[in-house]
Amino acid sequence: MRVLGLDYGTKTVGVAVSDSLLVCAHGVETIEIAQAGKLRKTLARIEELVKEYEVDTIVLGYPKNMNNTEGERCAATLDFKEKLEKRTSLPVILWDERQTTVSAERVLQESGVRRENRKTYIDKIAAVFILQGYLESINRSEIDGQD
Repeated sequence: MRVLGLDYGTKTVGVAVSDSLLVCAHGVETIEIAQAGKLRKTLARIEELVKEYEVDTIVLGYPKNMNNTEGERCAATLDFKEKLEKRTSLPVILWDERQTTVSAERVLQESGVRRENRKTYIDKIAAVFILQGYLESINRSEIDGQD
């Protein structure tokens, strides 16, 4: 089975998926949210991806503030988490996403992607960072548990 990583924003959702060995995260797509607060089509697309990639867990970026407090985006993310769990019947794990967008921006800049084109890729790349962080943590805990 695989893990799906999501970077949930106000206008888009970046999507990444793990390989079957749960080692690497790969960017899949960026889903446009048609209208603020209207998530039916977004959730339907995520459900399609869950089936297509045979996903058994979803990791959702949790946008805490840099001082570790939770703002209004956290509340929106918790609401989205509930909707995902209801729609897919899968566990949804919240993952601290601080600095993922900054890291994604840096990677795109270093790769020579023009500033006006970065928006196309940034959420998908941020989803990769979120998912890769989660995969590394579960792989580390498996290795630590074998000692």
